[in-house]
Amino acid sequence: MGTAVLSPGMAALILFGLFFLFLFLRVPVAFALGLACLPILVIEPRLSAMTLVQETFNAYNSFILLAVPFFLLTANLMNVGGITDRLMRLSRSMVGHFPGGLAQINVVLSIFFAGISGSSTADAASQSKIFIEAQRKEGYDDSFSVAITAVSAVLAVIIPPSILMIVWGGVLTVSIGALFLAGIIPGLLIGLAQMATVHAYAKARGYPTYPRSTWREFLCASWVSIPALMTPAIIIGGKIFGWFTATESACIAVLYAGALSLVVYREMDFKGLQYALLDTGKLAGAALFCVGTASAFGWLLAYYQIPKAILEGVSAWGMGLTVTGFFIAFVFLVVGCFLDAIPAIIIVGSILQPLAKAVSMDPVHFAMIGIVSLAFGLVTPPYGLCLMIACSVAGIRIGDALKDTMIMLVPMLMVLALVIIWPDVSLILPSLISPEFLR
Repeated sequence: MGTAVLSPGMAALILFGLFFLFLFLRVPVAFALGLACLPILVIEPRLSAMTLVQETFNAYNSFILLAVPFFLLTANLMNVGGITDRLMRLSRSMVGHFPGGLAQINVVLSIFFAGISGSSTADAASQSKIFIEAQRKEGYDDSFSVAITAVSAVLAVIIPPSILMIVWGGVLTVSIGALFLAGIIPGLLIGLAQMATVHAYAKARGYPTYPRSTWREFLCASWVSIPALMTPAIIIGGKIFGWFTATESACIAVLYAGALSLVVYREMDFKGLQYALLDTGKLAGAALFCVGTASAFGWLLAYYQIPKAILEGVSAWGMGLTVTGFFIAFVFLVVGCFLDAIPAIIIVGSILQPLAKAVSMDPVHFAMIGIVSLAFGLVTPPYGLCLMIACSVAGIRIGDALKDTMIMLVPMLMVLALVIIWPDVSLILPSLISPEFLR
């Protein structure tokens, strides 16, 4: 590094300064990351602008990342193939009689959908179209409807199979099977916290409740939903028991969802298939473009040893395991407000990984703290992509839904604190089922 023209401090100033400047100018995140790299690549004699292309391509040259478009396609096939409708019927038979019945169904359907799609943006888009207008007709406040739809959508990145888990495992070399297992309990706890929040709102505001379903209605709804509910079992079980890799499980999920939509439920036509493929291409293109430019950005951080320089100061604080966990969560919570979760994993996750190792934090525990923290960024401005989607469908301003959204995040923060303080919340399932995945 003695031959480098720029010092680590100067390189960091240019990279982060330009990146946040471009964000302020409303340049898309993926482009902002790439453009921030260019001046350094031009200034540094040993590098060139082609380095940006090379490192971006290197990021795409990953078998694991092929799982991203396949999981997105699975979610879209289930939407157009009538599978989501069956799961909604099952959700209604389970929790429709709870206070705030339709909002409770919203949360439970998000839990089911999370076990299939792995994408919060896909969840937010589909759930917003299903629930916001329906809740409006039943007398729910728009701000509440938008808030619960956006907040429940974040479960898709916590409950496996999660696209963030796949990216984290591929970039930071952590067992994806262990991450899938680790996300189950925190995800379900957050889902229960959201249902409790809906209960409190419904009691306070008098939101309507559906009549209790009979056992016959519940069993009928369960019977028609069994094929759909087998999807997460196939994906997670196959990965855990070593039958196939994460990418292969995503491909099998696509074939299974396609078979359900075409053969079992028979609700997908050629036009629906065309829509599913087109929407998948748009979402996957945006997500993977972020992966490429974020990898180039992260490569420059490593080239100038910027993470080492940053952590030298932080390590001197002498934090223990729990305090380090809260520090990591704080960093990801702040970064998630401004940056998409995928580039945040590649850049910030790589920076904080040595800090977690220094206090002997289990890599899976570190991953769950990071992933759960980044989930908040999907509903917190100025980024808040899920909140933006829900507000767009509802036709209201983000500011109108912000108060209820922030209230709903409080019990979720309590679950995050539990994950940090008590590592077994996320580690107990991997340690019981596949202990060889840990460390």
